[in-house]
Amino acid sequence: MGIGINISASGLRKSYARGQVQALDGVDLEVPPGEWLAITGATGSGKSTLLSLLAMLEQPDEGTILFDGTPTASLKPPEDWRAANLGIVFQFHHLLPHLTLLENTLLPLAPTRIKTKQATEIAEATLERVGIRHRAMTRAALVSGGERQMAAVARALVAGPRLILADEPTGNVDSKSAERVVEVLAGWSREDHGTLVMVTHNDELAACADRSIRIQSGRVA
Repeated sequence: MGIGINISASGLRKSYARGQVQALDGVDLEVPPGEWLAITGATGSGKSTLLSLLAMLEQPDEGTILFDGTPTASLKPPEDWRAANLGIVFQFHHLLPHLTLLENTLLPLAPTRIKTKQATEIAEATLERVGIRHRAMTRAALVSGGERQMAAVARALVAGPRLILADEPTGNVDSKSAERVVEVLAGWSREDHGTLVMVTHNDELAACADRSIRIQSGRVA
């Protein structure tokens, strides 16, 4: 059973266009292990920038982020830390269209020492968990948008992450698929005790989380 990551961020600032666009302006954030946190806010408020900093895809101009008490700046190379601990679900699935759903799901296991047969079994079980095992051998280009997004969720789960960052994961699928995406991610957080941070425009979805915060003009409102 997994154990979620404790996130502690303080004084996060991030600007673009040589300081002319202030995306984050002093954000403090505490997320205990195993919590499902929803982050809401208008377009351009800084939500996705915050997720990008938490994913270590960008670095803050000011401020610190600690994962279990360790500064993210010291987790080098960040790619190795992400591979071992982090799953990411984007609004758009970012699958490779020429690969099958199984092959896409297997990608995070490629850098590991898991043997091919075992990796395939893990990926198939993960596709079963999200409800699309029957589409495993179908190329991503040939399945529905909802199925592609579920495969993206499977890809985020397959390596047994301790933290999942989801950026508008229901924003580009139909309502039934959206419900399934949330059901699987929330179930993972509660059953595996993983930490889930989800950006969403959907207030009803945010209300289902353990806690929600709102970002407004780069700050926690």
